[in-house]
Amino acid sequence: MAQSVEELARFCDALSNPVRVKILKLLCEKEWYVYELAKTLGISRQLLYLHLKKLEKAGLVESELRLEPDDPRAKKYYRAKQFRIIIDNEIIMGLEG
Repeated sequence: MAQSVEELARFCDALSNPVRVKILKLLCEKEWYVYELAKTLGISRQLLYLHLKKLEKAGLVESELRLEPDDPRAKKYYRAKQFRIIIDNEIIMGLEG
């Protein structure tokens, strides 16, 4: 969980957009290749990358470049990281900064 006010704000900001929550839901179910995820969500890959960047910066998702045997290009796959959200008065009072 967040250790500072800035980390908590980044975490909350990442979850403040319904599209990012949908992305996170899909990534909790399985890992996705960017093209497939964009197609499923009905958004451009460029917009998807912007959302994924925020989720990565908040520590909610991670990515990996892979080479497929039948494709010479590397593909970037995303998956959700393990997390648990608990925010209460004690957590807020214990934040640094």
